[in-house]
Amino acid sequence: MSGDVRAEDLLRELAPRVLGVLVRRHGDFAAAEDAVQEALLAAAQQWPAEGVPGNPHGWLVTVAARRMADQVRSEQARRRREVADALARPGGEPVAPAADAPAERDDTLTLLFLCCHPALSGASQVALTLRAVGGLTTAQIAHAFLVPEATMAQRVSRAKQRIKAAGATFRMPAGAERGERLGAVLHVLYLIFNEGYTATAGPDLRREDLSAEAIRLARAVHALLPGDGEVTGLLALMLLTDARRAARTGPGGELIPLAEQDRSRWDRAALTEGVALISAALPHGPVGPYQLQAAIAAVHAEAEREQDTDWAQILGLYELLAEVAPNPMVSLNHAVAVAMAKGPGAGLELLETLEADERLARHHRLDAVRAHLLEMAGDWEAARESYRTAARRTASIPERRYLESRADRLR
Repeated sequence: MSGDVRAEDLLRELAPRVLGVLVRRHGDFAAAEDAVQEALLAAAQQWPAEGVPGNPHGWLVTVAARRMADQVRSEQARRRREVADALARPGGEPVAPAADAPAERDDTLTLLFLCCHPALSGASQVALTLRAVGGLTTAQIAHAFLVPEATMAQRVSRAKQRIKAAGATFRMPAGAERGERLGAVLHVLYLIFNEGYTATAGPDLRREDLSAEAIRLARAVHALLPGDGEVTGLLALMLLTDARRAARTGPGGELIPLAEQDRSRWDRAALTEGVALISAALPHGPVGPYQLQAAIAAVHAEAEREQDTDWAQILGLYELLAEVAPNPMVSLNHAVAVAMAKGPGAGLELLETLEADERLARHHRLDAVRAHLLEMAGDWEAARESYRTAARRTASIPERRYLESRADRLR
Protein backbone atom coordinates (compact mmCIF):
# COMPACT_ATOMS: atom_id res chain seq x y z
CA MET A 1 0.00 0.00 0.00
CA SER A 2 1.38 3.39 -0.93
CA GLY A 3 1.97 6.14 1.60
CA ASP A 4 -0.62 8.36 -0.09
CA VAL A 5 -3.30 5.67 0.21
CA ARG A 6 -2.39 4.97 3.84
CA ALA A 7 -2.55 8.67 4.70
CA GLU A 8 -5.94 9.04 3.01
CA ASP A 9 -7.37 6.04 4.86
CA LEU A 10 -5.99 7.30 8.16
CA LEU A 11 -7.49 10.74 7.65
CA ARG A 12 -10.92 9.27 7.02
CA GLU A 13 -10.64 7.15 10.14
CA LEU A 14 -9.52 10.04 12.33
CA ALA A 15 -11.87 12.73 10.97
CA PRO A 16 -14.89 12.01 13.22
CA ARG A 17 -12.74 11.60 16.32
CA VAL A 18 -11.03 14.95 15.76
CA LEU A 19 -14.34 16.65 15.01
CA GLY A 20 -15.79 15.17 18.18
CA VAL A 21 -13.00 16.65 20.28
CA LEU A 22 -13.57 20.14 18.91
CA VAL A 23 -17.36 20.03 19.19
CA ARG A 24 -17.10 18.81 22.78
CA ARG A 25 -14.66 21.59 23.64
CA HIS A 26 -16.31 24.48 21.81
CA GLY A 27 -19.89 23.43 21.11
CA ASP A 28 -20.09 24.97 17.64
CA PHE A 29 -20.53 22.13 15.16
CA ALA A 30 -20.37 24.27 12.03
CA ALA A 31 -17.17 26.09 13.02
CA ALA A 32 -15.56 22.88 14.27
CA GLU A 33 -16.39 21.04 11.05
CA ASP A 34 -14.87 23.82 8.94
CA ALA A 35 -11.72 23.77 11.06
CA VAL A 36 -11.38 20.01 10.80
CA GLN A 37 -11.75 20.16 7.02
CA GLU A 38 -8.90 22.68 6.89
CA ALA A 39 -6.76 20.42 9.09
CA LEU A 40 -7.50 17.42 6.86
CA LEU A 41 -6.53 19.45 3.80
CA ALA A 42 -3.27 20.50 5.45
CA ALA A 43 -2.51 16.87 6.34
CA ALA A 44 -3.29 15.69 2.83
CA GLN A 45 -0.77 18.19 1.51
CA GLN A 46 1.98 17.68 4.11
CA TRP A 47 1.90 14.03 5.17
CA PRO A 48 2.69 12.46 1.77
CA ALA A 49 5.82 14.62 1.53
CA GLU A 50 6.91 14.82 5.17
CA GLY A 51 5.58 11.51 6.48
CA VAL A 52 2.74 10.69 8.86
CA PRO A 53 3.49 12.18 12.32
CA GLY A 54 3.98 9.91 15.31
CA ASN A 55 0.65 11.04 16.81
CA PRO A 56 -1.57 11.79 13.80
CA HIS A 57 -4.68 12.25 15.95
CA GLY A 58 -2.95 14.81 18.15
CA TRP A 59 -1.50 16.57 15.11
CA LEU A 60 -4.96 16.98 13.57
CA VAL A 61 -6.52 18.12 16.85
CA THR A 62 -3.77 20.73 17.32
CA VAL A 63 -4.00 22.07 13.75
CA ALA A 64 -7.81 22.12 13.78
CA ALA A 65 -7.89 23.83 17.16
CA ARG A 66 -5.49 26.49 15.87
CA ARG A 67 -7.64 27.01 12.79
CA MET A 68 -10.69 27.35 14.99
CA ALA A 69 -8.92 29.81 17.27
CA ASP A 70 -7.88 31.83 14.22
CA GLN A 71 -11.48 31.89 13.07
CA VAL A 72 -12.64 33.08 16.47
CA ARG A 73 -10.00 35.82 16.67
CA SER A 74 -10.81 36.98 13.17
CA GLU A 75 -14.50 37.05 13.95
CA GLN A 76 -13.94 38.88 17.19
CA ALA A 77 -11.80 41.49 15.47
CA ARG A 78 -14.50 42.09 12.88
CA ARG A 79 -17.59 41.89 14.99
CA ARG A 80 -16.31 42.58 18.51
CA ARG A 81 -19.30 42.34 20.79
CA GLU A 82 -21.75 41.32 18.06
CA VAL A 83 -21.03 37.65 18.78
CA ALA A 84 -22.54 37.89 22.25
CA ASP A 85 -25.55 39.77 20.86
CA ALA A 86 -26.06 37.14 18.16
CA LEU A 87 -26.02 34.31 20.69
CA ALA A 88 -28.79 36.04 22.61
CA ARG A 89 -31.15 36.07 19.62
CA PRO A 90 -33.65 33.18 19.15
CA GLY A 91 -32.26 30.46 16.92
CA GLY A 92 -28.73 31.80 17.19
CA GLU A 93 -27.38 29.25 19.66
CA PRO A 94 -24.54 26.99 18.55
CA VAL A 95 -24.57 23.28 19.28
CA ALA A 96 -24.33 23.15 23.06
CA PRO A 97 -21.11 21.58 24.32
CA ALA A 98 -21.35 18.46 26.42
CA ALA A 99 -19.18 17.86 29.45
CA ASP A 100 -15.54 17.55 28.45
CA ALA A 101 -14.24 14.04 27.87
CA PRO A 102 -10.90 12.47 27.00
CA ALA A 103 -9.68 13.59 23.58
CA GLU A 104 -9.15 9.98 22.48
CA ARG A 105 -12.81 9.01 22.89
CA ASP A 106 -14.40 7.72 19.69
CA ASP A 107 -17.28 10.05 18.80
CA THR A 108 -18.25 8.38 15.54
CA LEU A 109 -21.69 7.26 16.70
CA THR A 110 -22.46 10.58 18.40
CA LEU A 111 -21.54 12.42 15.20
CA LEU A 112 -23.71 10.08 13.14
CA PHE A 113 -26.66 10.81 15.43
CA LEU A 114 -26.00 14.54 15.10
CA CYS A 115 -25.74 14.37 11.30
CA CYS A 116 -29.04 12.45 11.22
CA HIS A 117 -30.89 15.06 13.26
CA PRO A 118 -34.65 15.00 12.51
CA ALA A 119 -34.53 18.67 11.49
CA LEU A 120 -32.65 17.62 8.33
CA SER A 121 -34.00 16.13 5.13
CA GLY A 122 -32.81 12.69 4.06
CA ALA A 123 -30.59 14.19 1.35
CA SER A 124 -29.01 16.59 3.84
CA GLN A 125 -28.42 13.78 6.34
CA VAL A 126 -26.57 11.79 3.69
CA ALA A 127 -24.46 14.76 2.59
CA LEU A 128 -23.55 15.85 6.11
CA THR A 129 -22.70 12.29 7.17
CA LEU A 130 -20.32 11.87 4.24
CA ARG A 131 -18.72 15.25 4.92
CA ALA A 132 -18.42 15.24 8.72
CA VAL A 133 -18.11 11.54 9.51
CA GLY A 134 -16.83 10.11 6.25
CA GLY A 135 -14.24 12.78 5.68
CA LEU A 136 -15.19 13.26 2.01
CA THR A 137 -14.78 16.68 0.48
CA THR A 138 -17.76 18.58 -0.85
CA ALA A 139 -16.43 18.03 -4.37
CA GLN A 140 -16.26 14.26 -3.84
CA ILE A 141 -19.82 14.12 -2.51
CA ALA A 142 -21.09 16.26 -5.39
CA HIS A 143 -19.36 13.98 -7.88
CA ALA A 144 -20.88 10.89 -6.29
CA PHE A 145 -24.41 12.25 -6.59
CA LEU A 146 -23.91 13.96 -9.94
CA VAL A 147 -24.74 17.49 -8.79
CA PRO A 148 -22.66 20.68 -9.12
CA GLU A 149 -20.20 21.28 -6.31
CA ALA A 150 -21.86 24.61 -5.53
CA THR A 151 -25.21 22.86 -5.07
CA MET A 152 -23.73 20.33 -2.67
CA ALA A 153 -21.88 23.07 -0.79
CA GLN A 154 -25.18 24.89 -0.25
CA ARG A 155 -26.82 21.65 0.91
CA VAL A 156 -24.08 21.00 3.48
CA SER A 157 -24.11 24.63 4.65
CA ARG A 158 -27.89 24.63 5.10
CA ALA A 159 -27.68 21.36 7.01
CA LYS A 160 -25.19 22.83 9.48
CA GLN A 161 -27.34 25.94 9.86
CA ARG A 162 -30.42 23.82 10.59
CA ILE A 163 -28.56 21.87 13.27
CA LYS A 164 -27.42 25.13 14.83
CA ALA A 165 -30.92 26.62 14.73
CA ALA A 166 -32.39 23.46 16.27
CA GLY A 167 -30.20 23.92 19.33
CA ALA A 168 -28.83 20.38 19.00
CA THR A 169 -26.49 19.11 21.69
CA PHE A 170 -23.43 16.96 21.12
CA ARG A 171 -24.54 13.92 23.06
CA MET A 172 -26.24 10.61 22.52
CA PRO A 173 -30.04 10.96 22.64
CA ALA A 174 -31.76 8.84 25.24
CA GLY A 175 -34.81 6.60 25.34
CA ALA A 176 -37.20 6.44 22.41
CA GLU A 177 -35.41 9.28 20.62
CA ARG A 178 -32.23 7.21 20.51
CA GLY A 179 -34.06 4.32 18.86
CA GLU A 180 -35.65 6.63 16.30
CA ARG A 181 -32.37 8.36 15.51
CA LEU A 182 -30.51 5.04 15.24
CA GLY A 183 -33.06 4.02 12.62
CA ALA A 184 -32.21 7.19 10.67
CA VAL A 185 -28.47 6.49 11.02
CA LEU A 186 -28.86 2.98 9.62
CA HIS A 187 -31.09 4.23 6.81
CA VAL A 188 -28.52 6.86 5.80
CA LEU A 189 -25.74 4.25 5.72
CA TYR A 190 -28.03 1.95 3.71
CA LEU A 191 -28.70 4.71 1.16
CA ILE A 192 -24.99 5.52 0.87
CA PHE A 193 -24.13 1.86 0.29
CA ASN A 194 -26.87 1.35 -2.31
CA GLU A 195 -25.85 4.45 -4.26
CA GLY A 196 -22.30 3.17 -4.29
CA TYR A 197 -23.20 -0.40 -5.22
CA THR A 198 -25.62 0.54 -8.02
CA ALA A 199 -25.44 4.20 -9.01
CA THR A 200 -28.85 5.62 -9.89
CA ALA A 201 -27.44 7.66 -12.75
CA GLY A 202 -24.33 8.27 -14.77
CA PRO A 203 -21.81 6.27 -16.81
CA ASP A 204 -20.65 3.93 -14.02
CA LEU A 205 -22.56 1.00 -12.57
CA ARG A 206 -21.06 1.52 -9.13
CA ARG A 207 -19.18 4.02 -6.99
CA GLU A 208 -16.81 1.90 -4.94
CA ASP A 209 -15.74 4.83 -2.76
CA LEU A 210 -19.29 5.25 -1.49
CA SER A 211 -19.99 1.58 -0.82
CA ALA A 212 -16.61 1.18 0.89
CA GLU A 213 -17.30 4.23 3.06
CA ALA A 214 -20.72 2.88 4.04
CA ILE A 215 -19.14 -0.43 5.09
CA ARG A 216 -16.44 1.40 7.09
CA LEU A 217 -19.04 3.47 8.94
CA ALA A 218 -21.27 0.42 9.51
CA ARG A 219 -18.28 -1.35 11.06
CA ALA A 220 -17.76 1.65 13.35
CA VAL A 221 -21.39 1.60 14.48
CA HIS A 222 -21.24 -2.17 14.98
CA ALA A 223 -18.08 -1.84 17.07
CA LEU A 224 -19.94 0.58 19.36
CA LEU A 225 -23.26 -1.32 19.37
CA PRO A 226 -22.31 -4.98 18.81
CA GLY A 227 -25.47 -6.30 20.48
CA ASP A 228 -27.94 -4.46 18.25
CA GLY A 229 -29.46 -6.95 15.80
CA GLU A 230 -30.28 -4.42 13.09
CA VAL A 231 -26.81 -2.85 13.23
CA THR A 232 -25.35 -6.34 12.81
CA GLY A 233 -27.86 -7.12 10.07
CA LEU A 234 -26.98 -4.01 8.09
CA LEU A 235 -23.24 -4.73 8.25
CA ALA A 236 -23.86 -8.35 7.23
CA LEU A 237 -26.08 -7.22 4.33
CA MET A 238 -23.41 -4.83 3.06
CA LEU A 239 -20.66 -7.45 3.25
CA LEU A 240 -22.73 -10.18 1.58
CA THR A 241 -23.82 -7.83 -1.19
CA ASP A 242 -20.44 -6.22 -1.78
CA ALA A 243 -18.81 -9.65 -1.93
CA ARG A 244 -20.36 -10.09 -5.40
CA ARG A 245 -18.87 -6.84 -6.71
CA ALA A 246 -16.08 -8.33 -8.87
CA ALA A 247 -18.50 -10.65 -10.65
CA ARG A 248 -21.15 -8.01 -11.42
CA THR A 249 -19.44 -6.60 -14.51
CA GLY A 250 -17.71 -8.04 -17.55
CA PRO A 251 -14.45 -6.93 -19.19
CA GLY A 252 -16.17 -3.98 -20.87
CA GLY A 253 -18.02 -2.86 -17.75
CA GLU A 254 -21.25 -4.52 -18.83
CA LEU A 255 -23.68 -5.57 -16.11
CA ILE A 256 -23.87 -9.29 -15.30
CA PRO A 257 -27.03 -10.32 -13.38
CA LEU A 258 -26.80 -12.53 -10.30
CA ALA A 259 -27.97 -15.67 -12.09
CA GLU A 260 -25.16 -15.41 -14.65
CA GLN A 261 -22.28 -14.41 -12.38
CA ASP A 262 -19.11 -16.46 -12.00
CA ARG A 263 -19.41 -17.30 -8.32
CA SER A 264 -15.74 -18.22 -8.06
CA ARG A 265 -15.08 -14.46 -8.27
CA TRP A 266 -17.13 -13.72 -5.18
CA ASP A 267 -15.13 -12.55 -2.15
CA ARG A 268 -15.18 -15.62 0.11
CA ALA A 269 -13.79 -13.80 3.14
CA ALA A 270 -16.56 -11.20 3.00
CA LEU A 271 -19.19 -13.92 2.48
CA THR A 272 -17.92 -15.90 5.45
CA GLU A 273 -17.92 -12.84 7.69
CA GLY A 274 -21.37 -11.76 6.55
CA VAL A 275 -22.92 -15.21 7.06
CA ALA A 276 -21.34 -15.49 10.51
CA LEU A 277 -22.70 -12.08 11.54
CA ILE A 278 -26.28 -12.72 10.47
CA SER A 279 -26.25 -16.28 11.82
CA ALA A 280 -25.24 -14.94 15.22
CA ALA A 281 -27.81 -12.11 15.18
CA LEU A 282 -30.98 -13.92 14.05
CA PRO A 283 -31.53 -16.11 17.13
CA HIS A 284 -31.57 -13.08 19.41
CA GLY A 285 -34.66 -11.28 17.95
CA PRO A 286 -36.60 -9.20 17.34
CA VAL A 287 -35.84 -9.58 13.66
CA GLY A 288 -35.87 -6.39 11.58
CA PRO A 289 -35.68 -5.59 7.87
CA TYR A 290 -31.88 -5.40 7.65
CA GLN A 291 -31.53 -8.82 9.25
CA LEU A 292 -34.09 -10.29 6.86
CA GLN A 293 -32.37 -8.79 3.84
CA ALA A 294 -29.04 -10.12 5.10
CA ALA A 295 -30.59 -13.55 5.58
CA ILE A 296 -31.78 -13.51 1.96
CA ALA A 297 -28.31 -12.51 0.79
CA ALA A 298 -26.85 -15.33 2.89
CA VAL A 299 -29.06 -17.91 1.19
CA HIS A 300 -27.76 -16.70 -2.19
CA ALA A 301 -24.20 -16.79 -0.87
CA GLU A 302 -24.49 -20.39 0.31
CA ALA A 303 -25.54 -21.68 -3.14
CA GLU A 304 -22.48 -22.82 -5.07
CA ARG A 305 -24.47 -22.66 -8.32
CA GLU A 306 -27.50 -20.57 -9.30
CA GLN A 307 -29.62 -23.72 -9.70
CA ASP A 308 -28.79 -24.70 -6.12
CA THR A 309 -30.49 -21.59 -4.70
CA ASP A 310 -33.12 -22.37 -2.07
CA TRP A 311 -35.88 -20.23 -3.53
CA ALA A 312 -38.51 -21.62 -1.16
CA GLN A 313 -36.50 -20.28 1.79
CA ILE A 314 -35.94 -16.95 0.04
CA LEU A 315 -39.68 -16.69 -0.68
CA GLY A 316 -40.46 -17.25 2.98
CA LEU A 317 -38.00 -14.55 4.01
CA TYR A 318 -39.49 -12.09 1.51
CA GLU A 319 -42.96 -12.79 2.87
CA LEU A 320 -41.68 -11.89 6.35
CA LEU A 321 -39.91 -8.82 4.99
CA ALA A 322 -43.11 -7.66 3.26
CA GLU A 323 -44.87 -7.79 6.65
CA VAL A 324 -42.09 -6.10 8.61
CA ALA A 325 -41.10 -3.38 6.12
CA PRO A 326 -43.43 -3.21 3.11
CA ASN A 327 -42.17 -1.04 0.25
CA PRO A 328 -42.25 -1.18 -3.56
CA MET A 329 -38.78 -2.66 -4.03
CA VAL A 330 -39.50 -5.42 -1.55
CA SER A 331 -42.69 -6.17 -3.47
CA LEU A 332 -40.80 -6.37 -6.77
CA ASN A 333 -38.20 -8.72 -5.34
CA HIS A 334 -40.97 -10.74 -3.72
CA ALA A 335 -42.57 -11.18 -7.15
CA VAL A 336 -39.27 -12.52 -8.52
CA ALA A 337 -38.99 -14.97 -5.61
CA VAL A 338 -42.55 -16.15 -6.24
CA ALA A 339 -41.74 -16.68 -9.92
CA MET A 340 -38.61 -18.66 -9.09
CA ALA A 341 -40.36 -20.81 -6.48
CA LYS A 342 -43.80 -21.26 -8.09
CA GLY A 343 -43.38 -20.32 -11.74
CA PRO A 344 -43.44 -17.09 -13.79
CA GLY A 345 -47.25 -17.02 -14.01
CA ALA A 346 -47.54 -16.68 -10.24
CA GLY A 347 -44.95 -13.93 -10.25
CA LEU A 348 -46.69 -11.99 -13.02
CA GLU A 349 -50.00 -12.29 -11.18
CA LEU A 350 -48.44 -10.73 -8.09
CA LEU A 351 -46.84 -8.04 -10.26
CA GLU A 352 -50.26 -6.96 -11.53
CA THR A 353 -51.23 -5.92 -8.03
CA LEU A 354 -48.36 -3.40 -8.05
CA GLU A 355 -49.39 -1.60 -11.24
CA ALA A 356 -51.50 0.95 -9.37
CA ASP A 357 -48.78 1.80 -6.84
CA GLU A 358 -47.88 5.44 -7.55
CA ARG A 359 -44.44 4.93 -5.98
CA LEU A 360 -43.62 2.56 -8.85
CA ALA A 361 -45.13 4.66 -11.63
CA ARG A 362 -42.68 4.94 -14.51
CA HIS A 363 -39.89 3.31 -12.47
CA HIS A 364 -37.64 1.22 -14.68
CA ARG A 365 -37.39 -1.58 -12.13
CA LEU A 366 -41.07 -2.45 -12.54
CA ASP A 367 -40.67 -2.80 -16.30
CA ALA A 368 -37.40 -4.71 -15.91
CA VAL A 369 -38.93 -7.25 -13.52
CA ARG A 370 -41.97 -7.64 -15.76
CA ALA A 371 -39.70 -8.23 -18.75
CA HIS A 372 -37.72 -10.85 -16.84
CA LEU A 373 -40.84 -12.75 -15.81
CA LEU A 374 -42.34 -12.54 -19.30
CA GLU A 375 -39.10 -13.94 -20.70
CA MET A 376 -39.29 -16.80 -18.20
CA ALA A 377 -42.86 -17.45 -19.33
CA GLY A 378 -41.81 -17.59 -23.00
CA ASP A 379 -43.66 -14.44 -24.10
CA TRP A 380 -40.65 -13.02 -25.87
CA GLU A 381 -42.41 -10.23 -27.78
CA ALA A 382 -43.95 -8.73 -24.63
CA ALA A 383 -40.69 -9.23 -22.76
CA ARG A 384 -38.77 -7.39 -25.48
CA GLU A 385 -41.09 -4.39 -25.27
CA SER A 386 -40.85 -4.28 -21.48
CA TYR A 387 -37.06 -4.43 -21.63
CA ARG A 388 -37.05 -1.52 -24.05
CA THR A 389 -39.40 0.50 -21.85
CA ALA A 390 -37.20 -0.14 -18.84
CA ALA A 391 -34.11 0.91 -20.82
CA ARG A 392 -35.73 4.22 -21.73
CA ARG A 393 -36.64 4.95 -18.13
CA THR A 394 -33.32 4.30 -16.35
CA ALA A 395 -30.74 7.04 -15.90
CA SER A 396 -27.93 4.51 -15.43
CA ILE A 397 -25.98 3.99 -18.64
CA PRO A 398 -24.73 0.45 -17.75
CA GLU A 399 -28.25 -0.63 -16.82
CA ARG A 400 -29.62 0.86 -20.03
CA ARG A 401 -27.09 -1.05 -22.11
CA TYR A 402 -27.88 -4.27 -20.26
CA LEU A 403 -31.64 -3.89 -20.75
CA GLU A 404 -31.21 -3.06 -24.43
CA SER A 405 -29.01 -6.12 -24.88
CA ARG A 406 -31.69 -8.33 -23.29
CA ALA A 407 -34.28 -6.90 -25.68
CA ASP A 408 -32.01 -7.46 -28.68
CA ARG A 409 -31.40 -11.06 -27.64
CA LEU A 410 -35.12 -11.80 -27.90
CA ARG A 411 -35.44 -10.84 -31.57
